[in-house]
Amino acid sequence: MILRGSFTRRRKALLVLILVVLAWLGYAWYANIAITQGIEQQDMDWNADGTVSRTEVLQAFYAVGVTNQQEGNRHCRTFYWRSNGEQIRVDCKTVFGDEAKKE
Repeated sequence: MILRGSFTRRRKALLVLILVVLAWLGYAWYANIAITQGIEQQDMDWNADGTVSRTEVLQAFYAVGVTNQQEGNRHCRTFYWRSNGEQIRVDCKTVFGDEAKKE
C-alpha cells in the first residue's frame, strides 16, 4: 500500500527553492560565471592583494565572468567583471600529451 501525504506548504517551498537554485545554476553555466567554471578558492583573488576574502568568493557567484581560449597547447582563461567587461587577469598554461586533447 502506498501512502501519499499531502503536498504541504513546506514541501512546496522546498520544491520552489530547489527549482530556483537549479535555474540559477543553468543561467550561471550559460553566462560563464566564474563559480561554474571550476575555479578554486585560492584563485578568486580578484583585487590581487594576496588574500581571498569572503566578498571575493561571493563575487565569483555573480560578478565575475570567464572566457576560455585555446591556441594549440596554450590554454588561457580571462577573468572579467560582468558589469563593465573590464579584464581582471589572464591565467595561461601550456598543456602537453593526453591532457592537451581533453580540454
